[in-house]
Amino acid sequence: MSIEARKREHIDIVLNEDVRAKGITTGFERFFFEHVALPELHFDEIDLSLTLWGRRLKAPLLISSMTGGTDPAQAINLHLAEAAQQLGVAMGVGSQRAAIEAQELAYTYQVRRVAPDILLFANLGAVQLNYGYGVDQARRAVEMIEADALFLHLNALQEAVQPGGDRDWRDLYRKIEALAARLPVPLVVKEVGNGISARVARRLADCGVAAIDVAGAGGTSWSEVEAHRQADPRRKRVAHTFARWGIPTALALIEVRRTVPELPIFASGGIRDGVDAAKALRLGATLVGSAAPLLGPATDQAQAVYETFRSFIDELRIVAFCTGSRTLDDLRHAPLRRADTWEHVP
Repeated sequence: MSIEARKREHIDIVLNEDVRAKGITTGFERFFFEHVALPELHFDEIDLSLTLWGRRLKAPLLISSMTGGTDPAQAINLHLAEAAQQLGVAMGVGSQRAAIEAQELAYTYQVRRVAPDILLFANLGAVQLNYGYGVDQARRAVEMIEADALFLHLNALQEAVQPGGDRDWRDLYRKIEALAARLPVPLVVKEVGNGISARVARRLADCGVAAIDVAGAGGTSWSEVEAHRQADPRRKRVAHTFARWGIPTALALIEVRRTVPELPIFASGGIRDGVDAAKALRLGATLVGSAAPLLGPATDQAQAVYETFRSFIDELRIVAFCTGSRTLDDLRHAPLRRADTWEHVP
């Protein structure tokens, strides 16, 4: 099967099947903010903006990488990007391998014409560094979409259960270090929904990456996506087994932030509203990403994406208001408690 056909299948499956992780949650339900009954601030003065790598964001949010490489993906990416431009948030495109290997598919990723000001992430799979890719392909991915940074994604579980998946994951730390040293834009390593541990994050930081997206478990399970693509009943059963696999997003975020305090840490994986986004920011995230809730609206029009993610931002601002947080820094220090013990989180 061609990469383009696989990309089309992925879109259809995520839209039409239940591919959420089973038996595992993000972990954000374990925390709650201490409500401030008298916040002593004007709601309209709340400012959650930040600047990252020269781009100004109105809110610390990211439309996470979803798709590209097939004709339906062009409209999806344009709708996502147009909404990101209106809202002042960041965006990542899906893996660009399809367009690296077939240049005629580059248009499905190119969104700068509708989003000239957003922080935009290109995207390649880390394992491709073992299959002929290097700095030249990484540069092409960045230049193809005029990106500000490059996501290098880790999807070992998906490759293990995918028909014809890439299974040689040896020596990648060394190759990531070499790429980080030569790439002219920041290199960000991200998972795709099973989480990054503190140990792996420390090694990646030592390789010189610019940021880490923990992309934990509790949201879309790519082993579930691949299970729906399997024709062989045994392989389908094996893929379904890993629907509960991974590090919950909140746990990955806490441990990676503690272990790698010097880098920006992004949190994604099952974050579906502004309240959980606020918890992620309080627990140490620099940016918070969301993907699956926006894919359906993105197949419709940019306005549908805008309305969906605008609600996300409204919820985040209300959390700021109800914790007495006028700025993003205030929110990062807002009183947060553990639901099981009621103890304050440091």
